[in-house]
Amino acid sequence: MLDLFRKRRMWRPTAELKDNYDVVIIGGGSHGLATAYYLARDHGITDVCVLEKAYIGSGAAGRNTTILRSNYKTSEGARFYDASVKLYEGLGAELNYNLLFSQEGHLTLAHTDRAMFVMVERAEVNRLAGIDSRVIGPEEIEGLAPAMAMSRDAVHPVMGALYHPPGGIIRHDAVVWGLARGVDRGGAEIHPYREVTGVERSNGRATGVTLSDGTRVGAGMVVNATAGWSSTIASMAGVELPITTHILQAFVTEPLKPLLDVVIVSSQMHVYISQTDRGEFLIGAEIEPWTTYRQQGTLNFIQEASRHTLELFPQLERARILRSWAGLCDISPDFSPILGDTEVENFLISTGWGTYGFKAAPIVGKTIAERIGTGTTPDLIEPFALERFYRDRLVSELGAAAVSH
Repeated sequence: MLDLFRKRRMWRPTAELKDNYDVVIIGGGSHGLATAYYLARDHGITDVCVLEKAYIGSGAAGRNTTILRSNYKTSEGARFYDASVKLYEGLGAELNYNLLFSQEGHLTLAHTDRAMFVMVERAEVNRLAGIDSRVIGPEEIEGLAPAMAMSRDAVHPVMGALYHPPGGIIRHDAVVWGLARGVDRGGAEIHPYREVTGVERSNGRATGVTLSDGTRVGAGMVVNATAGWSSTIASMAGVELPITTHILQAFVTEPLKPLLDVVIVSSQMHVYISQTDRGEFLIGAEIEPWTTYRQQGTLNFIQEASRHTLELFPQLERARILRSWAGLCDISPDFSPILGDTEVENFLISTGWGTYGFKAAPIVGKTIAERIGTGTTPDLIEPFALERFYRDRLVSELGAAAVSH
């Protein structure tokens, strides 16, 4: 009977914390779980502990807007996110869990001549990296999104778009649950409601963490995968990160009949729109300009996002808003992630994701696991090292979509 009960659970009941682990991962979101998963799968490292201060997936992984794409502005970013999308394509089958991944296509609209020039430039960067991305005109856009208003007399007439067929949406909580089950079956431990309040150091090395109840957990390696809280955790280890934290808001409407089967991003109106499998229209915008840890929504966001959405989809005028939410985003100076080693030995970071983190979860887990398992930094994440800010080798993704996603 006990064996049957265990099979029905997504992962095992919480075990007692041990005194020491080979790897302690701070953060039970998609990046922390993916790292634990690939440590076991690729390197046979299973003496791993994932610590989460709330429930699993309660942070950025549970508050994002499910969009996946790889049509970024820099060659480094495009290659990195393309590798992640490719991993996502096989992840559901690998985990034996339906992640509801729909590669329905991604359209970044252009409303001016200048925006069209930017789209052409991005398309060339993408194509040089082997990524399916091209500029299309109004007629093809109408074929892909026939419900969208395309009037030439609009306030922001659509002149063209960057079309990225591999882009799409995936169910964020399914990714978290599938990875958590994979981590558990791989042999690592998952410990929700265990808040880290300190990172211990000795002779310039991270040696463990302390928890809010005073428990000490020793570690051969500590990984900081805490998104908006990454700078707070890093400071516990004596590492200063060039990170600012902002909130990002989104909302969904009541379920409606299918109208849209591609992701729409407007680069000038600062709005992105998709329709979920349940029929809800999911609508978001840019990060808020002020730095804060207060995850509270604003009426101004709902007003502006609704106004721009109705310019593109006037038929949603009477649709009721079902719920809204906000999450934390960790922004780096060049809007690219910071990955890998720090000046504190054995203290690794995955931070600076802004609004792009969920898209990168599989490749972050795979490359950070490779760094731990082999002791060398993978080529794919080398450009995103923390030391680039000291060597003036920035990887600017500022304006990669002119909107958060």
